[in-house]
Amino acid sequence: MSKIVVVDDEQDLLAVIEFNLKSLGHEVFPACTGRAGLELIRTAKPDAILLDVMLPDISGTEICRLLRETPQTREVPVLMLSARGEEIDRVVGFEVGADDYLTKPFSVRELGLRVRALLRRSKGAPAPRRNPHIEFGCLRIDRDAHRIWVQGEEIALTALEFKLLLTLFERKNRVQTRASLLESVWGIQANISTRTVDAHVKRLREKLLQAREYVETVRGVGYRFRESPDAASDDLDLLGPSETLATTGGRFQ
Repeated sequence: MSKIVVVDDEQDLLAVIEFNLKSLGHEVFPACTGRAGLELIRTAKPDAILLDVMLPDISGTEICRLLRETPQTREVPVLMLSARGEEIDRVVGFEVGADDYLTKPFSVRELGLRVRALLRRSKGAPAPRRNPHIEFGCLRIDRDAHRIWVQGEEIALTALEFKLLLTLFERKNRVQTRASLLESVWGIQANISTRTVDAHVKRLREKLLQAREYVETVRGVGYRFRESPDAASDDLDLLGPSETLATTGGRFQ
């Protein structure tokens, strides 16, 4: 039996989802606000989370971002539910870490199949071992020693620059907003200007030399570490590394 937290402010839909998931043998924990959902996630330790985008207190995208930044929930699969099915809405959902996205209205059969696929992928993948030594193209990182090399040449980074690089790498191919980087790297709840992130990323890129292209800028959103050293980046609207970056306050527009 899998434990599933469902967060949706539509009471009728919440009841339908709860009934159908229970009929499939799951243990369901329903919530109709974001805060109640976060508390349930903390206490129930679910195997999967169904999360509405439009909630009355905290948006589903913000909750998903928080889940992905918390070690205890980083690997829990999240299915976003939304009446908004435009491509940009799905893209934002995936950028903050959602594993799947389902547009309302949907059939309960499709919902059941999506949930089953999420659980299968989640339980089928063993937890990765944390290797202190990272090899990524021309970049080598020693987590424990806080040292990096580019094409065999050691590069001196400050403690904060090293933490920024490691944070981006460990979330590679997942776009990080400036606000999330402020919270993760600087420990700041980011409702302030985020130009400091741009400045540090620019300086980090300069130090990375040939590895600078691994850190990409996603226009109007934040930064992304490439999935692989040879991954093409022309599928995103990227700024060149030497261009001046305009801050968006770390929030989606």
